Amino acid sequence: MLSIIIPVLNEEASLRELHAEIDAACAARGIEFEIIFVDDGSSDGSWNAIHDLANRDNRVRGIRFRRNFGKAAALSAGMQIARGKVLCMLDADLQDDPREIPKFLDKLNEGCDVVNGWKRRRNDPWHKVFPSRVFNRMVSWLTGLSLHDHNCGLKCFRREVAEEIRLYGELHRFIPVLAHARGFKVVELEVNHRPRKFGHTKYGVRRFLRGFLDLLTVKFLIGFGQRPQHVLGAMGLVFFALGGCGLAYLAVLWFFESIGLRPLLAYSIAALLLGGQLLSLGFLAELIVAKTGHDPDHYSIAERTDLVQSD
Repeated sequence: MLSIIIPVLNEEASLRELHAEIDAACAARGIEFEIIFVDDGSSDGSWNAIHDLANRDNRVRGIRFRRNFGKAAALSAGMQIARGKVLCMLDADLQDDPREIPKFLDKLNEGCDVVNGWKRRRNDPWHKVFPSRVFNRMVSWLTGLSLHDHNCGLKCFRREVAEEIRLYGELHRFIPVLAHARGFKVVELEVNHRPRKFGHTKYGVRRFLRGFLDLLTVKFLIGFGQRPQHVLGAMGLVFFALGGCGLAYLAVLWFFESIGLRPLLAYSIAALLLGGQLLSLGFLAELIVAKTGHDPDHYSIAERTDLVQSD
């Protein structure tokens, strides 16, 4: 079964049309599916629309949050109750074309684990397109996963991917990156991007800034998530060495003149203290990883064979 997870925030006008398009696209290929609408604190009649669709179609399920918790939380909640072997993310604003879903499934059947959409021709204003292109290039450069559109709302991936990655904050845009870091095969597929018919864009400068901070978080998680001392300790040693060299130089100079008013003294002491703090943070982080870590956080198993010794 295919589980289609759709976060909803004030999308009442598009939900019934979106349901009809998904039904038509999947029926044409005989795809068994379920739709999980997650109402992320809508203030319009979105939940009533979801409730009505669920009453008319037993393939539709709904979740309603008490308030707005963000897209990552909505997707995570949908993943937890999804019953399909393949999960699909889809925005509710109808800009992503549901008729692309069968193509994504065909791509998964070729042996990949994650298929990410690529809006080559975007029907969005320039002030949204340009920052998005800059952001995508930055993500590709820092993470090593080269995709044209990391933040495309249309994605399909196997259930194993959902079971191994953790979404919080706004990490939903980095699902391909997190999957790639765990060894899953990620590909992209060009999709049809349609003009906006309902609602308004939720993109803004604040979202771009939050995305950049989340990118730094992801870079740290995939690079040093299991060995935080390697980055914190390395930085601590650098500052510790700089401070130590400065104080050693001042100790020699002290025999010939007063050093009390030299700025280097304050800088060297500050560097020494900062280095010690970073080393201490690294040790604490290592203790946290050692106490809370378990096998799925350390590696990802693709296949296994259990050998049973016969009597």
